Amino acid sequence: MNPLVSKVHGKEKRWSAEFAALRQHCLASELHEDLKWGQACYDLDGRNVVLIHGFKDYCALLFMKGALLKDPKGILIQQTKNVQAARQIRFASLADINKQKAAVKAYIREAIAVEKSGVKVQMKSAAQFDVPQEFLKPLDDDPKLAEAFHALTPGRQKGYLLHFAGAKQSATRAARVEKHVPRILKGLGLDD
Repeated sequence: MNPLVSKVHGKEKRWSAEFAALRQHCLASELHEDLKWGQACYDLDGRNVVLIHGFKDYCALLFMKGALLKDPKGILIQQTKNVQAARQIRFASLADINKQKAAVKAYIREAIAVEKSGVKVQMKSAAQFDVPQEFLKPLDDDPKLAEAFHALTPGRQKGYLLHFAGAKQSATRAARVEKHVPRILKGLGLDD
């Protein structure tokens, strides 16, 4: 048991009992416990396998390569449409965890086997993401912007595309594009 995880879990009010139960399942496996991103994270030889996290309405086990798990129970959830590899098993109560105890153990075992196999999730390339119309026009009109954008790393390109497309209204998408064009021209990513 990592004392940092114990400290963080000790401060948890909403999901205290649920985190303790999920932690016991993870600790019973051959995984190593650490605190990453402020959450209990379990890895195999330094490669993250599963994470425990909580939200307002549920807590969850997040499997880093969950897209590769078989999911015979149909309980894995893709958090958002843009999440490519990770999948969650969500719980609303300690009773939910206890009811799915055997499944949780089986999914953890399978996640470890997937990690040991070395198989990787096939990720979408930046070119496979939709480019919002509000960004297409500036790219077409400004060759320097297009060149600068395509010179960014694929991760930075995806970051911008997801940020631009994440706005519901066209005016907001256009404002986001306008705000970030100078950063793109400087070769900077969204969070640089």
